[in-house]
Amino acid sequence: MSGAVINPVRKYLSFFRIRFSAGLQYRVAAIAGVVTQFIWGTMEILLYEAFWRTDPSAFPMARGELYTYIWLQQALLAMYMPWIFDNSIFDQITNGGVALELCRPADIYTMWFVKNCSMRLSRVLLRCIPIFVITAFLPEPFGFRPPSDLLRLILSLISLILGFLLMIAIAMLIYISAFYTLDSRGVRMVAATVAEFCAGAVIPLPFLPDGVRRVMDLLPFASTQSTPFLIFSGSLTGSDAFWAMGLQLFWCIALIAVGKLWMRSALKNVVLQGG
Repeated sequence: MSGAVINPVRKYLSFFRIRFSAGLQYRVAAIAGVVTQFIWGTMEILLYEAFWRTDPSAFPMARGELYTYIWLQQALLAMYMPWIFDNSIFDQITNGGVALELCRPADIYTMWFVKNCSMRLSRVLLRCIPIFVITAFLPEPFGFRPPSDLLRLILSLISLILGFLLMIAIAMLIYISAFYTLDSRGVRMVAATVAEFCAGAVIPLPFLPDGVRRVMDLLPFASTQSTPFLIFSGSLTGSDAFWAMGLQLFWCIALIAVGKLWMRSALKNVVLQGG
């Protein structure tokens, strides 16, 4: 009985290790990513600093909270950005290579989910540490500042994990949609653009009008990065933080369940041409 339980776990851990090891090979790309993200984060901070100096009362967040949000966003870019995909999955769907995946003794949804987690984590591991270290030494209020108390740190870590899993669940829906199109690039572009804006990746959601923000907060996209980043930076606290984390958990369960059901339906109707 124990072997029957352990073997599936080991099987998916193997997929994780293989993809993770492959992702760690691209060290030059990681160095380029660190430089790019550091420069981009600096430009964003200078832009918001100019706005703040024009009218400080218009800022819905403290400068230190906002700049920590920006550095967190840049350091963890590969984990939470919706336009990062595993292109090999789209290739397998369009060229019929998915037939080989279906022959594996594994659930294809879980296998692709694990591979995506591994791919994103391997990319972020090489980039986040240098960014966190460098920005931690920047003067107030421009640097990265971790949570000041243990409870907020724990809540932040839980929220970051939930947001990451939700981001993968959303990406899985985009992969599955490729079964129904001849070219997935249009769906990917539209979905990534909408998700990026609604997640607070373009403009932090607190800067949006109150009515718009209330709607955005209820959508699953906000739970991917806006919620954990706001909790981490200290902008979202108390009962509001717990409510937002409950919403994260709900969307994780709901979208993973929808993804599994949709994958099952898509595989029943999949047509492989060629021979």
